[in-house]
Amino acid sequence: MNPDRPSMGAERGPLGKHDIAALIAQDIPHGSFVNLGIGQPTLVADHLPADSGVVLHTENGMLNMGPAAHGDAIDPDLTNAGKIPVTELPGAAYFHHADSFAMMRGGHLDICVLGAFQVSAGGDLANWHTGAPDAIPAVGGAMDLAIGAKKVFVMMTLFSKTGVPKLVPQCTYPLTGPGCVDRVYTDLAVFDITSQGITVRETFGTTIDDLAGRLDLPLLPARARPHAEG
Repeated sequence: MNPDRPSMGAERGPLGKHDIAALIAQDIPHGSFVNLGIGQPTLVADHLPADSGVVLHTENGMLNMGPAAHGDAIDPDLTNAGKIPVTELPGAAYFHHADSFAMMRGGHLDICVLGAFQVSAGGDLANWHTGAPDAIPAVGGAMDLAIGAKKVFVMMTLFSKTGVPKLVPQCTYPLTGPGCVDRVYTDLAVFDITSQGITVRETFGTTIDDLAGRLDLPLLPARARPHAEG
């Protein structure tokens, strides 16, 4: 757990999507180059402080994207990869779609934040297709980001609308990337995927024991770490 962030523990939760986005924004190191996936991950841009030094990269060819645009600030020609109107920060640059993917595949991004249908205990990611007959597959650049970014953060609810866990022993949906997820941010807890197992960094409105029972997965409590390590 970030030592600068008070533990929310069992007294607060589950979190809303903006709360989750704020946690992710707080955990992104100063000066990082970051891609935000389509959907809820784009909300992270709205919670980055002005002095974060974080440079946001968009799949459709932009560096130094700012928060979402509203009202008179909306420019229909200035959108993120999810077609959401956005702002630009000083020094913003634009480039060809192919160059954007070269940045993604070439290991130039420190972090990407993606949504997911499932994440396995081994860090496998499934986020482009559920296999349902009426589902529209939408892989986009997720595979490129999953294997190209130095760290992969996932933002999702821990359970589906019908109560089915999304953090699972093994993915049953088609994979986006194997063993690529480093951390999972959810409405009920934040998890690190490690070689020793799944570590719970903090919980919201629940306990580790309760989550272990609902997920049917072994969960490890986070070990206290010195302040300097974050």
